Amino acid sequence: MTFGFAPSSAASLSSSAASATRVLEPAEWAAAGIPLLRNPREVVSGLHSRHRPKPPAVIVAVLDPDERLRASASFTPRPASADGWLFRNVLLAQLRRIIPHDLRRRTPVRTAVLLRCREGDARWTEEDGAWMWGLRDACTLHGLRCGAYITLTRDGWQVLGEGRGGRHPHADSAPEPFAVSEVPPPPRTGGAASEILRRVAAR
Repeated sequence: MTFGFAPSSAASLSSSAASATRVLEPAEWAAAGIPLLRNPREVVSGLHSRHRPKPPAVIVAVLDPDERLRASASFTPRPASADGWLFRNVLLAQLRRIIPHDLRRRTPVRTAVLLRCREGDARWTEEDGAWMWGLRDACTLHGLRCGAYITLTRDGWQVLGEGRGGRHPHADSAPEPFAVSEVPPPPRTGGAASEILRRVAAR
């Protein structure tokens, strides 16, 4: 025989109420002072090329003050209810794995952004709100600035809370190739010194 306690209706109600507060509405997100990306398409294209996400992949990335990518990780979250606390824990684990914390700084320097590749259109969903809550809280606990929340669907990409987006890349598009760095020119062989060495070698 197994003994236990069934949760009371009051406890279940308080639990559901707590979960409801762990979701950020678009208006709350916009009012939170999230820093704007200077070039969101470049950030999205770079993450898309590196990780090649397909629904339901999530990418968390850390940018330096010049918006250069310092670290990123992609993962496929387990099916779960839209609870920002759970998503916070997942994101915090990823951040701890890819980059040291900045908790000793008085003000955060690096910024974390999240790109979520999912089905559906670009309109906000409750699950988006839970990921937003989770990103904001994970950034606080890791000493980072909370940055943009981006959705990637088959219609394109969208920075939620900003109204900026584009049709490419999208969830079905092929990743763009990385920029190929220029090949450095061969060392110069002219000049008086090289001419002397050539004459010596010829003797």
